[in-house]
Amino acid sequence: MAPSGPRSPIPDEAPHILVIDDDRRLRDLLARFLGDHGYRVTTAASAAEADSRLGHLVFDAMVLDVMMPGENGFDFARRLRRNSQVPILMLTARADSVDRINGLEIGVDDYLAKPFEPRELLLRLGNVLKRSAPPEAPASPARPDYVRFGPFVYGLARGELRQGEDSIRLTEREREILTTLAERAGEHVPREQLAAQGSAANDRTIDVQINRLRRKIERDPADPLYLQTVRGIGYRLIVDRA
Repeated sequence: MAPSGPRSPIPDEAPHILVIDDDRRLRDLLARFLGDHGYRVTTAASAAEADSRLGHLVFDAMVLDVMMPGENGFDFARRLRRNSQVPILMLTARADSVDRINGLEIGVDDYLAKPFEPRELLLRLGNVLKRSAPPEAPASPARPDYVRFGPFVYGLARGELRQGEDSIRLTEREREILTTLAERAGEHVPREQLAAQGSAANDRTIDVQINRLRRKIERDPADPLYLQTVRGIGYRLIVDRA
């Protein structure tokens, strides 16, 4: 871990790592190395000092040495696990499998024996952070620019309904309803979602609005082709597929 040149400023959103080791030289080297690879780093020389850091900072992961004066790494990790799931990469001078099993039983996420290659620590730390990251929410489907149904085109951005060259006048509520249906074209949209207020779904307000829309877009509003009722749920808009 040779010293490197001036580093770029580390962004505030970079993962924040707490390095706990009583060896000052190794602490400083790890802080420099991890900082050079884009991590924010805080150090502590003991479990007591780590407690102080944890009292006012939030960390994304810890690099924790086993052999420390006072409370050792195993005891500190065991105590920490009572109320925290912060990922822990444990360092030890002993490669004994009993120690590794002990650490894993406590809830340590990974284990690295000294001496180690800095690159291996970097890879293991990255993997620990990936495993602990919350799953990403599924991406929402892209909102269409417009939908077509029969002779009609509805542009969602402007809320404009056209039949050929003619623009069909919509009230603000009709526009809101049609936009919601168009965003979820073909899906069953609950009446509650279409209502202006949640309580409006309990009366017939939304049904009146739907009937007005049908008179504007359906050849036979009593037997709708496009704006269909989904019994017991709400409504759906049937559109042409590209």
